Amino acid sequence: QVQLVESGGGSVQPGGSLRLSCAASEYSSSSNAVAWFRQAPGKEREAVAYIYRDDGVTFYADSVKGRFTISQDNAKKTVYLQMNSLKLEDTAMYYCAAARSWRALESQSGDVFWGQGTQVTVSS
Repeated sequence: QVQLVESGGGSVQPGGSLRLSCAASEYSSSSNAVAWFRQAPGKEREAVAYIYRDDGVTFYADSVKGRFTISQDNAKKTVYLQMNSLKLEDTAMYYCAAARSWRALESQSGDVFWGQGTQVTVSS
């Protein structure tokens, strides 16, 4: 069972930056894909970005492309989400999740591991 712990959320003004961290208790083939999701009140959960740990392939949602960067430090078993030029609409609870592949994450099939979430609030 992989445990994920997010940190780094907080409150910022529009245009500000935050870096979220997702620390894993272990890495294995069952957690090769790590993604950040977010969910705002009254809205559906949205995939923000994901990364494949073995080859570093990344994906970004159009809404964050050019502003957010997902990266990893495998020695620390940690995936980061650098968020720049934050907008009001980025306000949400951010969760990291891990699974064997993005397809498994997207379909929530097989073993999917979730963190507890970290709140990001962008307000003026």
